Amino acid sequence: MIYFTQLIYILDGQEKTFLEFEEVAIPLIAKYNGKLLLRYRPTADNIIEQNMEMPYEIHLVEFYKEEDVAAFFKDEERKKFLHLKEKSIKSTWLIKGSKL
Repeated sequence: MIYFTQLIYILDGQEKTFLEFEEVAIPLIAKYNGKLLLRYRPTADNIIEQNMEMPYEIHLVEFYKEEDVAAFFKDEERKKFLHLKEKSIKSTWLIKGSKL
């Protein structure tokens, strides 16, 4: 399994646009042998220590193999909605790892 942690930072006022993209993108994960394990929206009152900007959302996703990840990112349906992602997301951190 391959794991991705994504910290997502959105532009002010673009929450609705971001959520429109997520409505399309998240269900497609399963089509490519993936699973959304965690979708978390942190708040200031649940941060213990902070030395960086707080992300809007944090996602933890697993895929079976590299080819599945590549296919997900190339999905034609997802590509049709990338304009929503580009309009709403300021930046992301994509951290790839494995379970120890």
